[in-house]
Amino acid sequence: MEPALDPAVFARLRRASTATIQSQLFKRGLRDMFLFGLRPMNPESASFAGEAYTLRYIPAREDLDVLDVFDDPAHPQRAAVEAVPPGQVLVMDCRQDARAASGGNILMTRLQARGVAAMVTDASVRDSPAIAGLELPVYCAGVSATVNLVLHHAVDVQVPIGCAGVPVYPGDVVVGDAEGVVVVPRHLAEEVSHAAVQQEELEEFILGRIQSGQPLRGNYPPDERTLAEFSELHPSAPDVSTNGSTPHVQIPPENDGKVHL
Repeated sequence: MEPALDPAVFARLRRASTATIQSQLFKRGLRDMFLFGLRPMNPESASFAGEAYTLRYIPAREDLDVLDVFDDPAHPQRAAVEAVPPGQVLVMDCRQDARAASGGNILMTRLQARGVAAMVTDASVRDSPAIAGLELPVYCAGVSATVNLVLHHAVDVQVPIGCAGVPVYPGDVVVGDAEGVVVVPRHLAEEVSHAAVQQEELEEFILGRIQSGQPLRGNYPPDERTLAEFSELHPSAPDVSTNGSTPHVQIPPENDGKVHL
């Protein structure tokens, strides 16, 4: 069993945008960890970070997927809703088929009542007007009144899945904001959380300079002078003026002190 992640990791990741986190993952060789096409049902409740609890669907079959299957509390969909631990994120793999819903308001309300951090699916949800009023962050590819049994057959939980074309392993860290959802491999979560917060602070400083009328050159990406001014204003921040001093700002010798975020 893997050791638990420090709660501070999740707090730091919630401070960073999914764009910043994706940039940090890109710098570490992971190019495609954003769940493209998934949008929050309630933009006012679209901020979370938690470990992935996965649920996998395969295509439905008419002789198996009938309403009576829900009489069994061990049905994988219903079992997942009751088993996902508080603070974790239920992530569903529906093969990017949004023609049918993967859940409705009652299931989402149950997840909210149990303290689940969020629900993410690459299919649709039904009862969407009611779900849009929940505090639970719900991300999906669309809305559909069609019950999941028409297209989706739930088969197992806590296995590696693909959601919106992105691999998600149980225990990976899933982060969402108003823009969407990104997946951080568990072994990188601590490192990326620090680097992402540092990048946010530096880019806030750069944005202020751009808003004041300064040009992109020398600011975005920042040159040595800009980095030095940033360090003076943020004495508690890691030194960003020397090569390799911080995981998010690295200045290759051949790049004349310029960095790319």
